[in-house]
Amino acid sequence: MQQATGMKGSRMHKRGWSNIGVVAAALLALAACSGEADEAATTTEVAEDGQAALPAIPVMGPERKIIAFGDSLFAGYGLDPRDSYPEKLENALRAKGLNADVINAGVSGDTTAAGLNRLEFTLAAQEKAPDLLILELGGNDLLRGLSPDETKANLGKMLAILKTQNVPVLLMGMRAPPNYGPQYQAQFDALYRDLAQEYGVALIPFWLEDIYREPELFQADRIHPTADGIERLVGSTLGEVEQALPVKK
Repeated sequence: MQQATGMKGSRMHKRGWSNIGVVAAALLALAACSGEADEAATTTEVAEDGQAALPAIPVMGPERKIIAFGDSLFAGYGLDPRDSYPEKLENALRAKGLNADVINAGVSGDTTAAGLNRLEFTLAAQEKAPDLLILELGGNDLLRGLSPDETKANLGKMLAILKTQNVPVLLMGMRAPPNYGPQYQAQFDALYRDLAQEYGVALIPFWLEDIYREPELFQADRIHPTADGIERLVGSTLGEVEQALPVKK
């Protein structure tokens, strides 16, 4: 808080003691302002837990554009748009001083086939190539019981497009539940690992790992995370996102 105190148009009184009174009053006013400023500074420097708060890290450096390309888990289904994963991820990166711009390219209901159909259009719509694309698809293939081979083929085609355009990728893996049967589960769970190795991209094997055992972090449909669930996911994946971003030259 900044306060300024000024006295304009003052005229000197013939008696010297009146000047002293004016100066004294001004000093008292300044002392009061100083006390308020000190109190405000103390308040802002103390965090909610009573510990001294760390100073904010300034956002610096060139802009790092990240495309979060996925389905309803990225789109923020059932949430305020400000609570979506891409939005929260951008906030977290900027809080660490990274000049991040995370574009939410999540479309609810998208399968890997639908994602493949719109990937090139999404890339062409950018003024410049993104520094990173986070690829999060396959959950809707799983819900529809589509063949893991089909899911793998579609994701592979997307990774091939991104490799041709020199776009770094962080692949967000999913995991099949046991009720799909051991053969389906093994095939589905392995496809993300296999694709990451084949195309040389960064991988989070199961990006819901940190919350899937806690039903309270999911909405009533037991599929989509709550705002608190998204917050946890951002915290658990932030390091991998940072590592996947190439060093800006």
